[in-house]
Amino acid sequence: MRKAVTLKPRPTKPRKLLIKPDPHDPRLSQHVTGIDQTGAKIDTAVVVERALTIFLNSQEIVTAMTIGDYPEYLAIGYLLNQHMLLPDDVVTKVEYDEDLQVVVVRTKRRTNYEKKLKKKVQTSGCAQGTVFGDLMEALEDVKLPDAELRTSWLYALTHKINTTPSLYLEAGAIHGCVLAVADQPLVYMEDVGRHNAVDKIAGWMFKHRVRPDNKIFYTTGRLTSEMVIKTVRMGIPILVSRSGFTAWGVELARKANLTLVGRARGKRFVALAGDERIVFDQDLRFVAEESSKHRRKAAVHDE
Repeated sequence: MRKAVTLKPRPTKPRKLLIKPDPHDPRLSQHVTGIDQTGAKIDTAVVVERALTIFLNSQEIVTAMTIGDYPEYLAIGYLLNQHMLLPDDVVTKVEYDEDLQVVVVRTKRRTNYEKKLKKKVQTSGCAQGTVFGDLMEALEDVKLPDAELRTSWLYALTHKINTTPSLYLEAGAIHGCVLAVADQPLVYMEDVGRHNAVDKIAGWMFKHRVRPDNKIFYTTGRLTSEMVIKTVRMGIPILVSRSGFTAWGVELARKANLTLVGRARGKRFVALAGDERIVFDQDLRFVAEESSKHRRKAAVHDE
């Protein structure tokens, strides 16, 4: 880590989110009635989930449970993060059939992953989280770019994310992922499974040829081995979460020299890998604690 107590936070030009949650989209949630702990009737919003089947050319790959927004980005990102779609592949067409809930990604390269489909590793991902047997392939000879994470950026970024209207704040039961540069969020995706939200951002980056080397990836989910591998595969050098770590996630992050920051709530955070990229330029006296309104999951570290 780099101490920089005399530095002032570097101002950045405000940017608008290119993609942000739409908590009022009627396709993504619905209202149901029930009763509360007193027996009183209530009306509450719940997240909608639906099955989406992904094809790569003529081969069926997976059926994922998703909220159903941005299916094209989800399909491309999933295939990228499973190493079935390669970074230099030419995608000739992406076809989405809303009635059948099927998305087909077509490539110039001929593909056949029948054998690979038979060799899976089940992971701890919510809703859908499988990766294939060549997990370590993404970390071989990897060299993530040099970058920095200023603490002033981190605090400003987490505040902006927590106060952005979202499906989580409307209905809960959902994860969010954000692609950012410095203290500015660029793309904010949500889904019932955190890996779906990651894949949507990966697909968006591939489609728009967005450079990863100066980006920060933020997730509300746990920092597991698969989350680390996907971030490394995307070429992003910094991964931040409001949640905690797994031991293997930390081990892989250290191996790949990924900056891994967890338990980022209010003015607190813990870095367990890549802390040489962190520049401490924020006076903590001017950082507010996270309000209870924006708190996702309680943890022993909150107290």
